Amino acid sequence: MSRQAAAKDLIARLVAFDTTSEKSNLELMNFVRGYLGEYGIECHLTPNETGDKTNLFATIGPAERPGVALSGHTDCVPVTGQPWDTDPFAVIEKDGKLFGRGTCDMKGFVAMCLAMVPAFCEKPLSTPIHLAFSYDEEVGCTGVKPMVGRLGKDLPMPLAVLVGEPTMMQVVDAHKGISDFETVITGFESHSSMDLAGGNAIFAGAQIVGELMRLREDYIATGDATGRFTPPYSSIHVGCISGGTASNIVPRRCEIEWEMRALPEHNSADVERALMTFAERELLPKLRSVSPDTSIVTTKLVDAPGLAPDAGSVAEVLAKRLTGRNAVETVSYATEAGHFQLAGAPTVVCGPGDIAQAHRPNEYISLAQVDACLDFLEKLTQACRTGL
Repeated sequence: MSRQAAAKDLIARLVAFDTTSEKSNLELMNFVRGYLGEYGIECHLTPNETGDKTNLFATIGPAERPGVALSGHTDCVPVTGQPWDTDPFAVIEKDGKLFGRGTCDMKGFVAMCLAMVPAFCEKPLSTPIHLAFSYDEEVGCTGVKPMVGRLGKDLPMPLAVLVGEPTMMQVVDAHKGISDFETVITGFESHSSMDLAGGNAIFAGAQIVGELMRLREDYIATGDATGRFTPPYSSIHVGCISGGTASNIVPRRCEIEWEMRALPEHNSADVERALMTFAERELLPKLRSVSPDTSIVTTKLVDAPGLAPDAGSVAEVLAKRLTGRNAVETVSYATEAGHFQLAGAPTVVCGPGDIAQAHRPNEYISLAQVDACLDFLEKLTQACRTGL
């Protein structure tokens, strides 16, 4: 069987597992574990607290040496409500493309790594290759964190990490981080005719939104000194507001969902602190003059760090060498790369497929991109045999 045929078979097998983020990935991981076990490869699992999902880390080659980690996530986004032309969990090949949920983002890359395992094992590696497969990337890059926390402890710290998110095999050395927040204002209900007796949560919420808009303008004015990001600043966005019961009741509760997509040098915690300082100074005294039970609470729901440029890092130099590219790129979406980088592992993003295909109906990856990635992994194999 050719490498492309093996990759196509494994893509179909992985896509057939419905690992939408709300569901378990254990069946898929058990399949991967069994597949690797056929080659005598030991797998280290890092399950979540409830035990219905797990990360998987495996090493091929000399375990006592730092190696190159190939990182991919096993969850996918929902297909609910999307107008698919075919069964999204059954891969269909047409016009040089493989259609199915996750073919591009990013079971395709995971399958290609697995398809190369026979080549990884064929001859001794001087530098080991690690497989690092995770869960819950699509809900904020959260699942990978317990596995990353083990690096340099009971799991080896990689010499370099290559995250295989779709970049059309371009080398990406920087992306923004993303943080999602919920701010809940608890006011005090009363009849609307007794306006002074009520602590209007929606009025307070409107002022919270106004402060977020002001902070957003500050970041726009600060801009992006590198000139690499689009939009060229750290952005703040309000996505949902809900609250109130009726027009004649002073609302007791207002909920605001907002996010920040921060340049690598910025920290969303600074915005959270600034917002709560504003709330403590301008809003809470008025609310608490009505009732001590009023409050404003902001909770961080998602926190995926950005990837900062690290010129000349082992990961960047290696990825450029394997792809034959001299330039590095920047993307606007977030990946797990920032978690690996913060843990101390040089990291870049480089993988097959077009991000424009991710999350949409009739998602696909082209066979040309499959071949390009397999060629990349073949070159990695040779590099790891001779030593980096």
